[in-house]
Amino acid sequence: MKAISRLLPAIGLLFLASSSIADDKAKLSGNPIFPGWYADPEGTVFGDTYWIYPTFSARYDDQVYFDAFSSKDLITWEKHPRVLTAGAIGWAKRAMWAPSVVERGGKYYFFFGANDIQNDREVGGIGVAIAESPGGPFRDHLGKPLIDRFHNGAQPIDQFAFRDADGRYYLIYGGWRHCNIARLNDDFTGFVPFPDGTTFKEITPEGYVEGPFMFIRGGRYYFMWSEGGWTGPDYCVAYAIADSPFGPFRRIGKILKQDPAIATGAGHHSVIHVPGTEEYYIVYHRRPLGETDANSRQTCIDRMEFDEKGLIRPIRITREGVPARPLK
Repeated sequence: MKAISRLLPAIGLLFLASSSIADDKAKLSGNPIFPGWYADPEGTVFGDTYWIYPTFSARYDDQVYFDAFSSKDLITWEKHPRVLTAGAIGWAKRAMWAPSVVERGGKYYFFFGANDIQNDREVGGIGVAIAESPGGPFRDHLGKPLIDRFHNGAQPIDQFAFRDADGRYYLIYGGWRHCNIARLNDDFTGFVPFPDGTTFKEITPEGYVEGPFMFIRGGRYYFMWSEGGWTGPDYCVAYAIADSPFGPFRRIGKILKQDPAIATGAGHHSVIHVPGTEEYYIVYHRRPLGETDANSRQTCIDRMEFDEKGLIRPIRITREGVPARPLK
């Protein structure tokens, strides 16, 4: 009996340790990370909170608002419905796509595409809205599109607001297999021409289709984009690296694509970098197996890692997602 009584504390500790391990394993985001059809997600960090701003994935005529999602740990997500609606934007009627949100001077600026214009005679393009909170409500900042024309062949969609190391902001955007970069002015109401007098510089790499994203790591510029057709299983993400946000960007290869055992059409992504760490997450959309509707897309998250040369390792899309990661 004495031997058994001596073992009981050890058994108890072992049980607690096993329970703790099980709890840790249970604390995974899962994929998708929140319910509903959402695509083109931009993930970012404001203060101690993660935010994701996706496209509402539906027929173009039904895409007249944006929802946002926030989390303290990448596991539990709070929905913020209709942070921006077409009703707040006098010129936006449909096809509101691909948000990009940045903070400057205590204000939050929400860049978006609307109306899916096909030529310079149509009303629409890229707009910008403003709010006092990352959860909105956002209101029109200009009363008109920021970009309403095709420059260098780029359809004005899929905008990404990029902050360079020197504090300057650029808008990187473009569909129809062309990508431009333009320097934003201080209040995000227009652009500052480059020294050569041009405003829109083309930085299109080989294979580019849409969905640009850029970040800096180790003093180098990682430029990422989507390839393939957004309605098909071949949708994917590729990247390049350069010493400048203007390139030249030479394609390195694909790092995100479908897994026929899990999901198809993995693409149009963004990257969350945990401040002060070497931790990176890729946020993207994909289509569940068996879904044939092009708009049946879900937002997912997985880890993104680098090799010893700084190249992005191929990403394995998962059903499990990622562990909890509270921000300090």
